[in-house]
This record gives sequence, C-alpha cells and structure tokens, in this order.
Amino acid sequence: MSSSPSPTHTDLTTARLILRTWTDGEVAAVLDGTRPAHWAADFPAEGDHVIAGLFAEHPAWLGEYGHRQVIERESGLVVGSIGLFWPPSDGILEIGYGIVASRRGRGYAPEATRAMVAFALTAPGVHTVCADVELSNPPSIRVLEKAGFQQWSAEEQTIRFRVITADLSQR
Repeated sequence: MSSSPSPTHTDLTTARLILRTWTDGEVAAVLDGTRPAHWAADFPAEGDHVIAGLFAEHPAWLGEYGHRQVIERESGLVVGSIGLFWPPSDGILEIGYGIVASRRGRGYAPEATRAMVAFALTAPGVHTVCADVELSNPPSIRVLEKAGFQQWSAEEQTIRFRVITADLSQR
C-alpha cells in the first residue's frame, strides 16, 4: 500500500471543506500517536482512533466510498473525519462523522455530511444513507437534520435517520 490516496479516489470539495481519503501514513500516525503538521491541534479525536484501529479489519472503508478526513480549506488543517461503512447492505450505507472540538459550531459537520451523502448515492446499488444517533447526543441529531436527513425509526435510546435518493431530487 502506498501512502497516498489512489488516483481513482476523488476529493470531495465543498464551499469550506475538502473531504480527502486517508493515506496509509495518516492511519499509521493516528495509531502510533505521531502528530503531522497538517492536523488541527485536537485531531485526532477519540472516534478517529477507534475508526483508524478498524481499517485493517475493514479495508473497504478506505476505498472510494469509504472514510475521509475533513480538511478546512482556509487553514489546510484536518479538523475531523467522515465515512461510509462500506459495503452497503440491501442498498443502504451507514455514515459516521466527527469534527474536533476546536472547530465545532461552524457548520462543518452538516456541510461534510451533505457532500458525502450526495456522493454515496452515486454508488452502484445505493439508494439510502442512514445514521443511528443516541438520544443523549442532540448536537449530532441537529447535524443530521441540517444535512437533510429524516427520522426513519426510533428505539428506546437511539433514533435512526436516513436520506434516500428521492430526497436529493426534491432539493
């Protein structure tokens, strides 16, 4: 494996962010505690450590429709991560995201989520992107609502949200 993204892995660019595929070197840096200069001071967060630890077990998560780092265009710093848990199951992909504390409240999470969802729904056979959120996490619920997700179902402690292909055509 090389330490640079595959040429087939296109960066996703929004007004303020770049969503870029993780390199092998960046995954290794998270796992061994190295601090590259292009990371925000509080990156990686706890969730990034967890995900990086699972990449070896789930190599498809680093593929074209997998996980990406969230880069603040203005500073060039990695300020979070977002990812699709590939492969889809019956046309459904799950999404997860996190923005470091120093950059929260700027709308980065919904912006990145909208871009990933639009991209995910171009994948062959994918018609739905979903996310499960604990009721105890209202900020994440707001992220999904701002990104255009609708509540799909609820259990005692979690809510499942989704966006389907038809939702994008109505925007």
